[in-house]
Amino acid sequence: MNMDVMPRLAIVVIPALLLASCGSEPQTVDQGEAPLAGAAIGGDFTLTGESGEEVSWSDFAGQYRTIYFGYAYCPDVCPTDNQRAMAGLKKFEAENPELGAKIQPLFVSVDPERDTPEVLTEFTDAFHPRLIGLTGTKEQLDAATSTFAVFYGKGEESESGGYLMEHSNITYLFGPGGEPLATLPTDEGPDAVAAELAKWVR
Repeated sequence: MNMDVMPRLAIVVIPALLLASCGSEPQTVDQGEAPLAGAAIGGDFTLTGESGEEVSWSDFAGQYRTIYFGYAYCPDVCPTDNQRAMAGLKKFEAENPELGAKIQPLFVSVDPERDTPEVLTEFTDAFHPRLIGLTGTKEQLDAATSTFAVFYGKGEESESGGYLMEHSNITYLFGPGGEPLATLPTDEGPDAVAAELAKWVR
């Protein structure tokens, strides 16, 4: 190669490499279509919040939303699922503060007999400061669970009056327009939840 050409190549190549390595915008990978894209899951509801106020699904329009249906008196599944989901959200927030702030986590209790606003507040505060607890009448919960394709039912009461609630244990992720995107892999732990959020939250 003509040595006179080398300086000119350096002038062109080196700035190009610097631009490639020092770009201000992070490279994003196209994840393709979301797993739940187009699914007939989700829709508006009106339930009761932790302060006794009415809360609707549409109140969170423009935000990503996670939602889980369970109950605060659940002895194992609900606490485990919510701990992992909210630990994953916290991890995602730490790594992507602006994107994390776009996500509103919701917990819907299917046990309104015992899950008073005070009980719900104590439960949700144990997992994430922004996790909102909701519940409602049987008619409201029947409508909401049907819309979100989950089930629930009251188990047999013991002699002491205690009982368990049977319910789905799915943590859904919805987009800003209320569209279903994915389920969060709480069974795989917080790291997997954070990774799933990173795929779809933009």
